[in-house]
Amino acid sequence: MSFFRDLSLSAATAGFVAVLVGFTSSVAIVFQAALAFGATPELITSWMWALGLGMGLCSAIPSLILRQPVMVAWSTPGAAVLATAGLAGGFSMAQAVGAFLACALLIILVGATGWFERVMNRIPVAIASALLAGVLARFGLQAFEAAQTALPMVGLMLLSYLLVRRVLARYAVPLTLLVAVVYVVLDGQFKQGTVVLELARPIFTAPEFSLSALVSLALPLFVVTMASQNLPGVAAIRAAGYPMPISRIITLTGVVTLVLAPFGAFALNLSAITAAICMGEEAHADRDKRYTAAVACGALYVLIGLFGAAVTGLLLAFPRELVLAIAGIALLGSIGGGLHAALKDEPHREAALITFLVTLSGLTLAGIGSAFWGVVAGAVALFVQQYGSRKPSP
Repeated sequence: MSFFRDLSLSAATAGFVAVLVGFTSSVAIVFQAALAFGATPELITSWMWALGLGMGLCSAIPSLILRQPVMVAWSTPGAAVLATAGLAGGFSMAQAVGAFLACALLIILVGATGWFERVMNRIPVAIASALLAGVLARFGLQAFEAAQTALPMVGLMLLSYLLVRRVLARYAVPLTLLVAVVYVVLDGQFKQGTVVLELARPIFTAPEFSLSALVSLALPLFVVTMASQNLPGVAAIRAAGYPMPISRIITLTGVVTLVLAPFGAFALNLSAITAAICMGEEAHADRDKRYTAAVACGALYVLIGLFGAAVTGLLLAFPRELVLAIAGIALLGSIGGGLHAALKDEPHREAALITFLVTLSGLTLAGIGSAFWGVVAGAVALFVQQYGSRKPSP
């Protein structure tokens, strides 16, 4: 099979790092969302089963078919919205599932009509690149902030990365991760007791539809998923230069969410952070073979779904500082590339810089994250600067 011929150590490591970063950085928010609707431990495990299978299959299968790195994740801001609205509104799990189904139908509608892709096609490359750089730069900053509580480990990781980059650039991230894991184990920071062997069991929850749940849960979940997740996800794809069928992939995420919603898959979407890890040069020197990193990531997500508590415990056994540091280091190339593409074109430079800064700020208005407002701010700046400035052709 050509996949195994194309697979490399760096690609497999990129897939693992993507899972490590994407999962451990936000799984607590997903737990909070489930608990907001009165989930039992068994139901939380079912959520992990549904989300793991959904993310894994939506990443691995399209990547194999298109031979491009398709990266799908759960909606982290969506989980935050659910955690807050669920507690405030006192909704049941059945009502939440009804809202998940409604959100999935809206995602399918947007994907099938091609509306979202048409909007993205009108955003200049500089603005899209600045958006991506702003999203990724927050993880870059967190890597160095982690040095405040784990200076020896973060310093060792950064030094390892810089040294390996000089001689084995392709393996800089995998070897840096290996050094960090060895350090953590020798220093006694690996939480071995959190790993419990147990298969996940899906639990079906019959949906219940109510107007209040649709307004308070489904619509906010849909809006933040599209604005805060799919928007930067498309920006990551465009920045990497892959000609993916965006509308069809978004439709796929909606369909899979619809099928798995009764088991806990609240919203699936394009990824930006983990996509940048698997689409960068560190994943594979040949961009046509970077799809193997996404397939590896998808396979690991499926394992998370099938083995639930065991894999969750393994990933959570790593110190938080290790996760933050390896994420920032793995994204250095993507951050630099995004800034270069955003600022190299002088007519778009200030608008792109505004987009970058607003996105990086973490600004949240009306429950919508900074990725959306960064694009809005950049578009307004570009309009003010350039509207009417071009003279009509004679």
